[in-house]
Amino acid sequence: QVQLKESGGGSVETGNSLRLSCVASGLTTRGYNMGWFRQVPGKHREGFSMIDSNGNPSYADSVKGRCTISRDDDKNTLYLQMNNLEPEETAKYYCAADNWKTAAWGLQHGGNGFAYWGQGTQVTVSA
Repeated sequence: QVQLKESGGGSVETGNSLRLSCVASGLTTRGYNMGWFRQVPGKHREGFSMIDSNGNPSYADSVKGRCTISRDDDKNTLYLQMNNLEPEETAKYYCAADNWKTAAWGLQHGGNGFAYWGQGTQVTVSA
């Protein structure tokens, strides 16, 4: 079965860093647009950062230059380096992949329609 498994979340203090990972199984990430989405309870899921199958990254305005998305298709892994974290980054972060939906679509529509999703990893940033 296709599975995306996120890891790397946790609780950190403001200003610290985390690196999220998403390991795919049951598919090869090469050729997939992938990205990170986040959701706070009671709010809609929002696109956070995407990287297309060619390695071109894109970010939501809310990222504010503090995060870097990358991928290693040889490892079937997607990464999100999160630096200088602030409490506003507190959310559950989900990895998603699709071989058709574009990065722009993911950012604009919260990943709706993306084929594969992970279970999420919680990021909590305390003041």
